[in-house]
Amino acid sequence: MDPNRLTRVDATSWRIEPHDSMRVPAIIYADENLIRDMDDKVYEQAANVAKLAGIVQASYAMPDAHWGYGFPIGGVAAFDPDQGGVVSAGGVGFDISCGVRTMLTGLTVSDILPVQKALADSLFHQIPAGVGSKGATTLDLIEMDAMLAGGAHWAVALGWGEVRDLERIEERGRMAGAEPACVSERAKERQRREMGTLGSGNHYLEVQAVTEIFDASIAKVFGLSLDDVVVTIHCGSRGLGHQIGTEFLKEMVMAAKAFGIELPDRELACAPINSEIGKRYLGAMRAAINCALANREILGHYTRRVFGHFFPGSDLRLLYDVSHNTCKVEPHVIDGKRRELFVHRKGATRAFGPGHESLPMALRATGQPVLIGGSMGTSSYILVGTAAGEQKAFSSACHGAGRALSRHAALKQWSGRKIVDDLAAEGILIRSPSSRGVAEEAPGAYKDVSAVVAAAEHAGLARRVARLRPLVCIKG
Repeated sequence: MDPNRLTRVDATSWRIEPHDSMRVPAIIYADENLIRDMDDKVYEQAANVAKLAGIVQASYAMPDAHWGYGFPIGGVAAFDPDQGGVVSAGGVGFDISCGVRTMLTGLTVSDILPVQKALADSLFHQIPAGVGSKGATTLDLIEMDAMLAGGAHWAVALGWGEVRDLERIEERGRMAGAEPACVSERAKERQRREMGTLGSGNHYLEVQAVTEIFDASIAKVFGLSLDDVVVTIHCGSRGLGHQIGTEFLKEMVMAAKAFGIELPDRELACAPINSEIGKRYLGAMRAAINCALANREILGHYTRRVFGHFFPGSDLRLLYDVSHNTCKVEPHVIDGKRRELFVHRKGATRAFGPGHESLPMALRATGQPVLIGGSMGTSSYILVGTAAGEQKAFSSACHGAGRALSRHAALKQWSGRKIVDDLAAEGILIRSPSSRGVAEEAPGAYKDVSAVVAAAEHAGLARRVARLRPLVCIKG
């Protein structure tokens, strides 16, 4: 992206001035190098989002932003239903409630290294991963609806997880307002055998070591010390979420004219929040959020079981579980007035600051853990939300490294087998059912996550707490 097309606000803030039919400006948070490396589509898509009805304050793009469907991945926008605000399936994404959970193991690197290979093999055999991966459980229609309404609570009630986890999951593990009846039979059918699976793409389970502490006081509250080992799981609502996104995007495109909506891009298909289709989408999307929360809870249960085999008496405690593909109703103060807004985050993580009412008491004084995944074989980060983030982008931050090359381009440059061998030489064990999938997710196909995180911190979106290095990666 050419920086000369933007108005530079400061070292990590850039503004697209309103033009054409933009209702508000678009703001991109990134340093100059990240801006130059962003594809031009981010500019176009961020500007197009700013043209949607009822948008509040600005259209935002995070430092890891790249070309997405309708919204840029890394896009954030809030809409007011009282001002004709819309909900957009493209503003949430296809993998609804894709997110990250990090679990503290109570172990250190010296505990893991003697069993690293056996642990990697066991996790790979116990955690279903890859395209079309199936779980151990098949849900009937009654159980499916119970899962879509209950989220992680449903999983815990059936023995997949622990009650104490619920306090450390966004929405306390269950998204209110879910409407299983708004989810199509086709979407439910796709999910019947997919609970407790990672799936493919950039989804993973990693065993990670804490290699650097940036904020000792907050790290202590989070339970993090140097050489500690954690487990991070990244996945979402699998086939169900994708089907919901596909179906409602088609329906919203067809309905746009009836609502008098002029779409700047068909991929920005949307509907008024208070319309019948808008309400149906929100009900289905919230059910998909519950699906993802339940899915990650089951995967956490499987992980505990594997660790219990290698380390009897081990106690894996949940640090936090948060999504980055959602639309949430949240109170935000705009021009001194508290308003209930529908905040779309697509490839962007919620990052509430200290004192936020939705955080558990144990984390309320520090702010919310913000879990940032790197590319395969590279560092990941744990950040914390800041008070300033509320004013920056509705308490939102980046969600990962962000792609620099398409999967097709990555396949032309890298061999999956060589990546696995090279990372093994560095002490990082990769297990995946697909050599092609490994090549598509090559570390070089992504931005430098350290630069992304530094830009997010400099912009005031979140603050660094700890850096993590992978020891084992189970890759879809």
